[in-house]
Amino acid sequence: MKKLMALLLLGTFLISCAPRTVVVMEEPPAARVEVKTACPGANYVWKQGHWAWKHGTWVWLPGHWEKRPKKNATWVPGHWKKKRGGWFWVPGHWK
Repeated sequence: MKKLMALLLLGTFLISCAPRTVVVMEEPPAARVEVKTACPGANYVWKQGHWAWKHGTWVWLPGHWEKRPKKNATWVPGHWKKKRGGWFWVPGHWK
C-alpha cells in the first residue's frame, strides 16, 4: 500500500512539472513595434516582445536584452501557430 501511495504521489508530481501547452481560440493581436534600448554588452541578444494569454486576455510582454548562455548561442523566438483547434504557443529557445 505504501508503494502504491508513493507511486501515485510521484506521478502527480511529474504531471504537475510537465510543460503546459497553451491553446487559445482567438487569434493573437498584431505584434507591437518596439524600440530596442542600448545593448548592455557584446554577449547580449534582444528577445523581442510577444503576446501572452493570461487569465483570459491578451497581455503584451515587452522585449528585453538577455545574456547569451554560451558564446555562439542563437535565440529562436517563440511564436503563435494556428492549428486545428486554435492558436498554440511555441516557446522560444536557445540553439
